[in-house]
Amino acid sequence: MKIVVTGVTGFIGHAIVERLLKENHIVYVITRADTDTSSIPNDVHTFVDDGNTQKMQDFFQEIKPDGVLHLASLVLVNHTLDDIETLIISNILFSTRLLEASVNSHVKWFINTGTFWQNYNDEDYNPVNLYAATKQAFEDIAKYYYETQKINFVTIKLNDTFGTNDTRSKIFNLWGKAVANNENLGMSPGEQIIDISYIENIVDAYIQMLTQLQANDTYTYAGDVYAVNSEERMSLQALAKVYEEVTQTSVDITWGGRPYRDREVMIPWTKGKPVPGWKQNISLRDAIATVMNKGK
Repeated sequence: MKIVVTGVTGFIGHAIVERLLKENHIVYVITRADTDTSSIPNDVHTFVDDGNTQKMQDFFQEIKPDGVLHLASLVLVNHTLDDIETLIISNILFSTRLLEASVNSHVKWFINTGTFWQNYNDEDYNPVNLYAATKQAFEDIAKYYYETQKINFVTIKLNDTFGTNDTRSKIFNLWGKAVANNENLGMSPGEQIIDISYIENIVDAYIQMLTQLQANDTYTYAGDVYAVNSEERMSLQALAKVYEEVTQTSVDITWGGRPYRDREVMIPWTKGKPVPGWKQNISLRDAIATVMNKGK
Protein backbone atom coordinates (compact mmCIF):
# COMPACT_ATOMS: atom_id res chain seq x y z
CA MET A 1 0.00 0.00 0.00
CA LYS A 2 0.90 3.66 -0.34
CA ILE A 3 0.48 5.14 3.11
CA VAL A 4 0.85 8.74 4.34
CA VAL A 5 2.04 9.06 7.93
CA THR A 6 2.17 12.14 10.14
CA GLY A 7 4.13 12.36 13.38
CA VAL A 8 7.03 10.24 12.14
CA THR A 9 9.50 11.96 14.48
CA GLY A 10 7.42 10.95 17.49
CA PHE A 11 8.01 7.73 19.40
CA ILE A 12 4.91 5.92 18.14
CA GLY A 13 4.99 7.31 14.61
CA HIS A 14 8.61 6.27 14.14
CA ALA A 15 7.89 2.71 15.32
CA ILE A 16 4.91 2.37 12.99
CA VAL A 17 6.87 3.65 9.99
CA GLU A 18 9.64 1.13 10.66
CA ARG A 19 7.07 -1.70 10.69
CA LEU A 20 5.42 -0.45 7.50
CA LEU A 21 8.78 -0.39 5.73
CA LYS A 22 9.56 -3.92 6.91
CA GLU A 23 6.27 -5.04 5.40
CA ASN A 24 7.26 -3.39 2.09
CA HIS A 25 4.65 -0.65 2.07
CA ILE A 26 5.47 2.64 0.34
CA VAL A 27 5.57 5.30 3.04
CA TYR A 28 5.17 9.05 2.62
CA VAL A 29 5.64 11.29 5.64
CA ILE A 30 4.53 14.86 6.17
CA THR A 31 6.86 17.17 8.08
CA ARG A 32 7.25 20.88 8.68
CA ALA A 33 10.14 23.01 7.48
CA ASP A 34 11.53 23.27 11.02
CA THR A 35 11.27 19.52 11.73
CA ASP A 36 14.46 17.72 12.75
CA THR A 37 14.49 14.96 10.14
CA SER A 38 17.64 13.19 11.33
CA SER A 39 15.64 10.29 12.85
CA ILE A 40 13.44 9.68 9.81
CA PRO A 41 14.25 6.41 7.97
CA ASN A 42 15.94 6.84 4.60
CA ASP A 43 13.39 4.73 2.72
CA VAL A 44 10.47 7.13 3.14
CA HIS A 45 9.30 9.90 0.85
CA THR A 46 8.90 13.30 2.51
CA PHE A 47 6.45 16.13 1.89
CA VAL A 48 7.24 19.39 3.68
CA ASP A 49 4.03 21.17 4.64
CA ASP A 50 4.15 24.97 4.58
CA GLY A 51 0.51 25.48 5.52
CA ASN A 52 -0.78 25.63 1.95
CA THR A 53 -3.71 23.23 1.66
CA GLN A 54 -3.72 23.33 -2.13
CA LYS A 55 -0.11 22.13 -2.18
CA MET A 56 -0.99 19.32 0.21
CA GLN A 57 -3.93 18.30 -1.96
CA ASP A 58 -1.75 18.39 -5.09
CA PHE A 59 0.70 16.10 -3.29
CA PHE A 60 -2.07 13.64 -2.42
CA GLN A 61 -3.45 13.65 -5.94
CA GLU A 62 0.02 13.03 -7.35
CA ILE A 63 0.88 10.03 -5.16
CA LYS A 64 -2.69 8.62 -4.81
CA PRO A 65 -2.23 7.02 -1.36
CA ASP A 66 -4.42 4.21 -0.08
CA GLY A 67 -4.67 5.64 3.40
CA VAL A 68 -3.46 8.00 6.11
CA LEU A 69 -2.08 7.27 9.58
CA HIS A 70 -2.45 10.52 11.51
CA LEU A 71 -0.25 10.50 14.61
CA ALA A 72 1.06 14.07 14.66
CA SER A 73 -0.12 16.07 17.64
CA LEU A 74 0.93 18.83 19.99
CA VAL A 75 0.61 17.32 23.46
CA LEU A 76 0.48 19.72 26.40
CA VAL A 77 -0.55 18.69 29.92
CA ASN A 78 -1.13 22.33 30.77
CA HIS A 79 -1.30 25.32 28.46
CA THR A 80 -0.53 29.01 28.67
CA LEU A 81 -2.07 31.88 26.73
CA ASP A 82 0.75 31.63 24.21
CA ASP A 83 -0.05 27.95 23.56
CA ILE A 84 -3.66 28.37 22.41
CA GLU A 85 -2.99 29.33 18.80
CA THR A 86 -0.37 26.61 18.36
CA LEU A 87 -2.68 23.96 19.81
CA ILE A 88 -5.47 24.96 17.43
CA ILE A 89 -3.15 25.05 14.41
CA SER A 90 -1.47 21.73 15.22
CA ASN A 91 -4.39 19.64 16.42
CA ILE A 92 -7.40 21.08 14.60
CA LEU A 93 -6.35 23.12 11.56
CA PHE A 94 -3.60 20.79 10.32
CA SER A 95 -5.76 17.71 10.92
CA THR A 96 -8.67 19.23 9.01
CA ARG A 97 -6.45 20.23 6.10
CA LEU A 98 -5.10 16.69 6.03
CA LEU A 99 -8.58 15.16 5.95
CA GLU A 100 -9.75 17.65 3.30
CA ALA A 101 -6.85 16.67 1.04
CA SER A 102 -7.60 13.00 1.71
CA VAL A 103 -11.27 13.03 0.71
CA ASN A 104 -10.63 15.26 -2.30
CA SER A 105 -8.04 12.74 -3.47
CA HIS A 106 -10.30 9.70 -2.89
CA VAL A 107 -8.16 8.23 -0.12
CA LYS A 108 -9.82 5.02 1.05
CA TRP A 109 -9.13 5.19 4.78
CA PHE A 110 -7.94 7.53 7.52
CA ILE A 111 -6.80 6.43 10.99
CA ASN A 112 -6.87 9.25 13.50
CA THR A 113 -5.17 9.06 16.91
CA GLY A 114 -6.99 10.15 20.04
CA THR A 115 -6.27 10.09 23.75
CA PHE A 116 -7.82 8.69 26.92
CA TRP A 117 -7.60 12.25 28.21
CA GLN A 118 -10.77 12.93 26.24
CA ASN A 119 -12.58 10.76 28.79
CA TYR A 120 -11.87 12.14 32.26
CA ASN A 121 -13.65 10.17 35.02
CA ASP A 122 -14.36 7.47 32.42
CA GLU A 123 -17.06 9.69 30.86
CA ASP A 124 -18.07 9.58 27.21
CA TYR A 125 -16.49 13.02 26.82
CA ASN A 126 -14.87 15.16 29.45
CA PRO A 127 -11.48 16.63 28.47
CA VAL A 128 -8.69 16.53 31.01
CA ASN A 129 -7.09 19.59 29.41
CA LEU A 130 -7.24 21.86 26.37
CA TYR A 131 -5.09 19.43 24.39
CA ALA A 132 -7.75 16.73 24.84
CA ALA A 133 -10.45 19.21 23.86
CA THR A 134 -8.67 19.93 20.57
CA LYS A 135 -8.48 16.20 19.85
CA GLN A 136 -12.24 15.90 20.37
CA ALA A 137 -12.83 19.00 18.22
CA PHE A 138 -11.16 17.34 15.26
CA GLU A 139 -13.22 14.17 15.72
CA ASP A 140 -16.36 16.32 15.62
CA ILE A 141 -15.16 18.09 12.47
CA ALA A 142 -14.31 14.74 10.86
CA LYS A 143 -17.95 13.64 11.16
CA TYR A 144 -18.84 16.05 8.36
CA TYR A 145 -16.31 14.37 6.06
CA TYR A 146 -17.13 10.73 6.68
CA GLU A 147 -20.86 11.40 6.58
CA THR A 148 -20.66 13.14 3.20
CA GLN A 149 -17.71 11.41 1.51
CA LYS A 150 -16.64 7.83 0.86
CA ILE A 151 -13.84 7.29 3.37
CA ASN A 152 -13.29 4.78 6.15
CA PHE A 153 -12.49 7.01 9.14
CA VAL A 154 -11.67 5.65 12.60
CA THR A 155 -9.94 6.89 15.73
CA ILE A 156 -7.62 4.81 17.89
CA LYS A 157 -7.28 6.17 21.41
CA LEU A 158 -4.07 5.63 23.35
CA ASN A 159 -3.15 6.04 26.99
CA ASP A 160 0.35 5.60 28.45
CA THR A 161 2.97 4.00 26.20
CA PHE A 162 6.55 2.77 26.50
CA GLY A 163 9.20 0.87 24.60
CA THR A 164 12.80 0.61 23.48
CA ASN A 165 14.49 3.85 22.37
CA ASP A 166 11.86 5.92 24.15
CA THR A 167 13.54 9.18 25.21
CA ARG A 168 10.43 10.79 26.68
CA SER A 169 10.15 11.57 30.38
CA LYS A 170 7.84 8.64 30.99
CA ILE A 171 7.46 6.64 34.17
CA PHE A 172 9.87 3.77 33.46
CA ASN A 173 12.55 6.19 32.27
CA LEU A 174 12.09 8.27 35.42
CA TRP A 175 12.39 5.21 37.64
CA GLY A 176 15.41 3.94 35.72
CA LYS A 177 17.14 7.29 36.07
CA ALA A 178 16.37 7.43 39.79
CA VAL A 179 17.87 3.98 40.30
CA ALA A 180 20.97 4.80 38.24
CA ASN A 181 21.58 8.03 40.15
CA ASN A 182 20.51 6.68 43.55
CA GLU A 183 17.89 9.43 43.79
CA ASN A 184 14.70 9.72 45.81
CA LEU A 185 11.51 10.42 43.86
CA GLY A 186 8.64 12.27 45.46
CA MET A 187 5.50 11.00 43.77
CA SER A 188 1.74 11.25 44.23
CA PRO A 189 0.04 8.80 46.63
CA GLY A 190 0.04 6.35 43.70
CA GLU A 191 -3.53 5.11 43.88
CA GLN A 192 -4.39 6.06 40.29
CA ILE A 193 -4.90 3.14 37.90
CA ILE A 194 -2.29 2.96 35.15
CA ASP A 195 -3.06 1.62 31.68
CA ILE A 196 0.29 1.41 29.90
CA SER A 197 0.93 -0.37 26.59
CA TYR A 198 4.11 -1.65 25.00
CA ILE A 199 4.99 -0.10 21.64
CA GLU A 200 5.00 -3.42 19.76
CA ASN A 201 1.42 -4.11 20.89
CA ILE A 202 0.40 -0.61 19.80
CA VAL A 203 1.98 -1.01 16.37
CA ASP A 204 0.19 -4.35 15.99
CA ALA A 205 -3.12 -2.58 16.62
CA TYR A 206 -2.50 0.04 13.93
CA ILE A 207 -1.38 -2.57 11.40
CA GLN A 208 -4.44 -4.70 12.15
CA MET A 209 -6.71 -1.66 11.79
CA LEU A 210 -5.31 -0.49 8.47
CA THR A 211 -5.55 -4.03 7.11
CA GLN A 212 -9.23 -4.12 8.06
CA LEU A 213 -9.89 -0.73 6.48
CA GLN A 214 -8.06 -1.53 3.26
CA ALA A 215 -10.14 -4.68 2.80
CA ASN A 216 -13.44 -2.84 3.40
CA ASP A 217 -15.00 -1.67 0.13
CA THR A 218 -18.34 -0.57 1.55
CA TYR A 219 -17.04 2.30 3.70
CA THR A 220 -18.81 1.04 6.81
CA TYR A 221 -16.17 2.37 9.23
CA ALA A 222 -17.77 5.75 9.76
CA GLY A 223 -16.34 7.42 12.84
CA ASP A 224 -15.74 4.26 14.88
CA VAL A 225 -13.58 4.77 17.96
CA TYR A 226 -11.30 2.04 19.27
CA ALA A 227 -8.93 1.82 22.22
CA VAL A 228 -5.60 0.15 22.86
CA ASN A 229 -5.98 -1.12 26.42
CA SER A 230 -3.50 -3.04 28.50
CA GLU A 231 -4.72 -6.34 29.90
CA GLU A 232 -2.75 -5.60 33.06
CA ARG A 233 -4.11 -2.42 34.58
CA MET A 234 -2.95 -1.67 38.11
CA SER A 235 -2.28 1.17 40.52
CA LEU A 236 0.90 3.20 40.14
CA GLN A 237 2.18 1.71 43.39
CA ALA A 238 1.56 -1.83 42.11
CA LEU A 239 3.25 -0.96 38.81
CA ALA A 240 6.34 0.16 40.73
CA LYS A 241 6.49 -3.24 42.44
CA VAL A 242 6.26 -5.03 39.08
CA TYR A 243 9.03 -2.83 37.71
CA GLU A 244 11.25 -3.59 40.70
CA GLU A 245 10.62 -7.33 40.43
CA VAL A 246 11.38 -7.47 36.71
CA THR A 247 14.45 -5.24 36.85
CA GLN A 248 15.64 -6.60 40.20
CA THR A 249 16.13 -3.07 41.49
CA SER A 250 14.64 -0.92 44.21
CA VAL A 251 13.22 2.50 43.37
CA ASP A 252 13.43 4.99 46.25
CA ILE A 253 9.93 6.52 46.08
CA THR A 254 8.24 8.74 48.62
CA TRP A 255 4.55 8.06 48.00
CA GLY A 256 2.53 11.18 48.71
CA GLY A 257 5.64 13.33 48.31
CA ARG A 258 3.68 15.52 45.94
CA PRO A 259 -0.08 15.97 45.45
CA TYR A 260 -2.10 14.62 42.56
CA ARG A 261 -2.11 17.12 39.72
CA ASP A 262 -5.29 18.94 38.76
CA ARG A 263 -7.73 16.58 37.03
CA GLU A 264 -5.51 13.58 37.65
CA VAL A 265 -6.86 10.57 35.74
CA MET A 266 -7.62 8.06 38.49
CA ILE A 267 -9.52 5.62 36.26
CA PRO A 268 -8.44 5.38 32.60
CA TRP A 269 -11.16 5.07 29.98
CA THR A 270 -12.78 1.62 30.12
CA LYS A 271 -15.47 1.89 27.43
CA GLY A 272 -13.32 1.71 24.30
CA LYS A 273 -13.78 -1.14 21.83
CA PRO A 274 -10.65 -3.12 20.91
CA VAL A 275 -9.44 -2.97 17.33
CA PRO A 276 -11.18 -5.86 15.51
CA GLY A 277 -8.95 -8.92 15.47
CA TRP A 278 -6.27 -7.36 17.70
CA LYS A 279 -5.03 -8.68 21.02
CA GLN A 280 -2.11 -7.91 23.33
CA ASN A 281 0.62 -10.32 22.30
CA ILE A 282 3.39 -9.25 24.68
CA SER A 283 2.83 -9.13 28.43
CA LEU A 284 3.76 -6.15 30.55
CA ARG A 285 6.49 -8.04 32.41
CA ASP A 286 8.03 -9.38 29.20
CA ALA A 287 7.93 -5.92 27.66
CA ILE A 288 9.63 -4.29 30.65
CA ALA A 289 12.32 -6.96 30.61
CA THR A 290 12.91 -6.45 26.87
CA VAL A 291 13.18 -2.69 27.18
CA MET A 292 15.50 -2.76 30.19
CA ASN A 293 17.79 -5.41 28.66
CA LYS A 294 18.13 -3.46 25.42
CA GLY A 295 18.85 -0.32 27.38
CA LYS A 296 21.91 -1.84 29.03
